[in-house]
Amino acid sequence: MLVDGFGRKVDYLRVSVTERCNFRCQYCMPEKPFSWVPKEELLSYEDLFEFIKVGIDEGIKKVRITGGEPLLREGLENFIQMIASYKEDIDLALTTNGFLLDQAAQKLKDAGLKRINVSLDSLKDEVAAKIAQKNVLKKVLKGIEAADKVGLKIKINCVPMKGINDDELVDILNFCKEKGYPVRYIEYMENSHAKDTAKGLTSEEIQEIIKKSYNFKKQERTGPSPSQDYKLDDGYVFGIIEPHKDDFCATCNRIRLTASGVLIPCLYFEDAQSIKEAIQAKDIKKAAAILKDVLANKPEKNKWSTEDNSETSTRAFYETGG
Repeated sequence: MLVDGFGRKVDYLRVSVTERCNFRCQYCMPEKPFSWVPKEELLSYEDLFEFIKVGIDEGIKKVRITGGEPLLREGLENFIQMIASYKEDIDLALTTNGFLLDQAAQKLKDAGLKRINVSLDSLKDEVAAKIAQKNVLKKVLKGIEAADKVGLKIKINCVPMKGINDDELVDILNFCKEKGYPVRYIEYMENSHAKDTAKGLTSEEIQEIIKKSYNFKKQERTGPSPSQDYKLDDGYVFGIIEPHKDDFCATCNRIRLTASGVLIPCLYFEDAQSIKEAIQAKDIKKAAAILKDVLANKPEKNKWSTEDNSETSTRAFYETGG
């Protein structure tokens, strides 16, 4: 069992397989040039898998593949199959922008993927293009449809932005409710890589918008999910992820690994250690020791919850998958 310095059980590993992305979203990496990270700087799928096996053997029950955009890395279905074959009951999920999903959904399902989170920030072509700086909506919707057709469980993520998509929150909720997909609205997480003018909505502002169309009740938190859930009168549940609060930190069960082998104990904090050298040297004991040390230094709370909220993270979310 993996336990951090505050006695929290850690059983969820998020693995980024690439920092590359085919979108340039305003809240993430709008100014980053389209570039290739040299292959030698990344861990191979085999090396990533060696570390994942260490985690699973120590008690990891859920693995989520992230990016950047993970579907940009060739052979992803083979990597997923490695993990699924090692432990059949592992909760294996993927987060994607959905642009390449229509071509990949069946291969991912056949490889053992169980669940998928898709970013959907707008249902309007021009707004989606403004956010992603690319004409994306039709391809994303086609990808969601393909994933649904092959039987992947789907969850939708949406980042509400002031003056951009804040008038669509109910439309997106209605779309997800009709399709039977849970939706989670994610408060914009201030970071130095985002567009200077990017402004998000708070949880309270999101709720006020939805209240104009629906009655809902706040649900009690259960388990380690960072989402605060709300139930409509008809039973549909939507969630809001509120990084500017820290109530979910008390049950945090997550740790993150980047494509270059950096093990990150908390999304906000810069403290991290690399397992790259140990894994590539096949020194599994050293990699396991680094994992334990990183967990021992996992912080109690994130820093977005500070009272003045004045600090902006330098974390590159395209490296960690959020």
